[in-house]
Formats: sequence, structure tokens, C-alpha cells
Amino acid sequence: MNEMYDMSIVTHNYGVIGILLAVFINFMMLYRATEMKKYKREMRIFTPISSIGIGIIIFTGVVMMAAKHLQFSIENIAMIIFAVSFIILEVKRAKTLKYLDPRKENGLKEFKSFAIKIFLIEIVLVLTISLWMWM
Repeated sequence: MNEMYDMSIVTHNYGVIGILLAVFINFMMLYRATEMKKYKREMRIFTPISSIGIGIIIFTGVVMMAAKHLQFSIENIAMIIFAVSFIILEVKRAKTLKYLDPRKENGLKEFKSFAIKIFLIEIVLVLTISLWMWM
């Protein structure tokens, strides 16, 4: 049981690093985007890949909770709230992009400002919960 718990902690930490990397890659893809159609195509490919990162974090968190006999601590509740918040932010960003009219003149510029705010919130969320858990 301890081996499973220890492996989950390591995988969980790599998942957190992966999600930070995915947010950074998303940010860089948005920063260099010049055409709405091309950016939407890139996001259709990359969004499921980056969603795997949050799935890894949630799955390993569930394994660790099971190893601790489903004890709900403050840390576990905070991580559940974090995961739900992160998913909501990603859905808002993806939904806004999906319904954005590519013919709109300033559409990409408006979306960039909206998406950058979401990415910054996601980075702050991940770093805050990570610093709290690693200290």
C-alpha cells in the first residue's frame, strides 16, 4: 500500500509540472497566433492533450485518497476545489474559442486578452496549491 501511495505522490508531482507546462505551451501558442482559423485547429489538437494532465492529477489524487482510507482533510478538499476551478476555467476558454466568429475583425485580439487572463489565473492557482502542499 505504501508503494502505491509513494508512486502516486511522484506521479502527482509530475502531473502538476505537466499541467504547468501545458498552460505555458497554451500561452505561447496564443502569443504567436496570427490567424484565428489556424489557432482554432491547433487548439482542437492540443486541448485534449493538455486535458490529460488534469486527468492525471485527479486520478493520482483519488489513488492517494484511497490509500489514506478516503480521509477528507483540508488539503484534499482544497485540491478538489482546485481541480473543479481549473476545469471550469478551461471549459470557459474553450467554449469562448469555439463560438468565436473567425470573420470578426478583432476577434483574435479580444480572445487573446480573455485567454491570457485565464492562463494567468490557472498559473496562480497551480503555483499557490503547489507551494501550499510542498511546504
